Amino acid sequence: MDTDYDIGKVARMSGVTSRTLRHYDDIGLLTPAGTGADGRRRYGQPELLRLQHILVLRELGTSLERIARIVNTDDPSTTIALLRDHLAGLTAERERYARLAATVARTIDSIERGKPMNASHVFDGFSHERYEPEARDRWGDDAVDRSNASWERLGEEGKKRHLRIDQEIVEALGAAVRVGFTADSAEVQDIVARHHAWLSEIWTPDAHAYRSLTQMYVDDERFKAHYDEVAPGAAELLRDAAALYAAREL
Repeated sequence: MDTDYDIGKVARMSGVTSRTLRHYDDIGLLTPAGTGADGRRRYGQPELLRLQHILVLRELGTSLERIARIVNTDDPSTTIALLRDHLAGLTAERERYARLAATVARTIDSIERGKPMNASHVFDGFSHERYEPEARDRWGDDAVDRSNASWERLGEEGKKRHLRIDQEIVEALGAAVRVGFTADSAEVQDIVARHHAWLSEIWTPDAHAYRSLTQMYVDDERFKAHYDEVAPGAAELLRDAAALYAAREL
């Protein structure tokens, strides 16, 4: 068996970190062909091809659990069923990008005509008031009123900055999912700390409220779609990491 590639070389060739390769080994997703005399994992051509398959699926936003089911099955009908399910997700993602493209087209048109876009179109989907009735039911009028007052105090530039940070957090969570970072990793805990600080500009949740809020991100499909827009599983990662953060820091 060809075992010419040690873990460092595979990491350099694929762009995947050695830490991620070790994680894939630990969870049984990518087992090395063997171990060299120096104790380093070594990979042959079959393992490289399997890694390529894994990375293609990761680029498509597939969860590690689903990837394992796809690459480990020997049943063509199971593979087809899994791929059909994934195709449905890709179709939905294509539709989301189509809506995004339409928004960009409107932006270009408004610039060319020298007329500003309606602010609600610029940040469509991020309206602060859209969940207010539900928030009042869940958190109470006093908390919502204080949150609204904090939001208004941000001013227009502050609101735009707040929304940009939200998107940066979503992208960071998506990247963490793609790499395979766990909820207790320093990288993800840093993201959660930033998320809690971001929330605290409007409303500072205690440990119980923060756990409840991030659980809602998973349970409510609207929030889940927002956090999972870069990589499916991001909402769950945030929830799990937030529970650890709340226990230690709040």
